[in-house]
Amino acid sequence: MNIRPAMAADAPAIARITNAIIRESLITFTTDERSTTQITEDIKARGTGFLVAEHDGQVVGFATYAPFRAGPGYAQTREHSIQLSPDAREKGVGRALMQALEAAARTDGVHVLVAGISSANPGAVAFHAALGFSQVGRMPEVGFKWGQWLDLVLMQKILLPE
Repeated sequence: MNIRPAMAADAPAIARITNAIIRESLITFTTDERSTTQITEDIKARGTGFLVAEHDGQVVGFATYAPFRAGPGYAQTREHSIQLSPDAREKGVGRALMQALEAAARTDGVHVLVAGISSANPGAVAFHAALGFSQVGRMPEVGFKWGQWLDLVLMQKILLPE
């Protein structure tokens, strides 16, 4: 497995991963699929804050971060997303991506990484806890998908210098 910065050429593979999750799960509250153009723009805008995991030359997952909120007071806080193809789950790919993303965040001067996790995804809560994230909040019924109200679990990790 290889972790590296995302490139525009990765956008179709990233779209396949994220759009399957949008269509088939409650992991994300959105129902709007992402185009390769949108993903290419994100890759360009986020630079070192957008990583992919490759296995046998195929992109099997990605992790990225973006501003948490607008305004200078939040400049060193980022919200991240990590998504894996089904065949990459429970094989250490997610852990490797998150460790690399944390290293990139430290280099970029990020102090806090935030995770907004669907209550329908308890595995993601356990995953983040195992990586040192703390649950700092739960917002009941702020997401709605497929006729269900879903909670948003907020977790964060303060990145200390290594």
